[in-house]
Amino acid sequence: MSEKIVTAAVLVIGDEILSGRTKDRNIGYIAEYLANAGVDLREARVVPDVEAEIVAALNALRVRYDYVFTTGGIGPTHDDITADAVAKAFGAPIDEDPRALALMRARYKTEELNAARRRMARMPVGAELVDNPVSPPPGFRIGNVIVMAGVPAVMQAMLDTAAKTIETGTKMTVQTIDAGAIPEGRYAEALGAIAAAHGETIIGSYPSYADGSFRNQIVVRGRDPAKVAATQAAVEAMLAEIRASVRSV
Repeated sequence: MSEKIVTAAVLVIGDEILSGRTKDRNIGYIAEYLANAGVDLREARVVPDVEAEIVAALNALRVRYDYVFTTGGIGPTHDDITADAVAKAFGAPIDEDPRALALMRARYKTEELNAARRRMARMPVGAELVDNPVSPPPGFRIGNVIVMAGVPAVMQAMLDTAAKTIETGTKMTVQTIDAGAIPEGRYAEALGAIAAAHGETIIGSYPSYADGSFRNQIVVRGRDPAKVAATQAAVEAMLAEIRASVRSV
């Protein structure tokens, strides 16, 4: 089976994330959204509102992955510098985009569209607009970089729009196996052997704590459903063997 892999990174921009004042709610949402679309999120970074930091991160990520999604820093205040940083990363001039300004004029009264709000119409020359059905200013895309708002509801609406324009790959098949109260230390060696024997799939072990005790889940991921099923069967057989040995003691 031919497998097509499309990759992406997320760049979260904002001092408020790094200071802890605002808790990021975008990375997880984007990761799940892209996975369901057939895009592998391979990296996520958080940088401050510092132009040099944003430019350096963008230039590192955009050559490594098929797409880079940024969130934050496209508002009307002095620290909203994402558009300028993206323009600098691409070596593009930045100016007030007449299309963006027209959209904002349609939703703001003339007296409301002050200089601060007009800053949100500034974009790198040559960028494509990313529609924003929630609030007046749009996001934008230049090259493989998609620039979105940081407010989760607005970002999610922009992502719906942007997703229509990106290339997607073969979706992952994911199977979750409940290991119950079996400690990771009991199955770690056997699970490693299964992983080595089924290299076409990805296996992860994830402990959690609930109701006063630890529980474990083993997750098998891969692009070939048959190979995922074979790995899942091997994991389930291994767990059944451990449970049987416990009962016989």
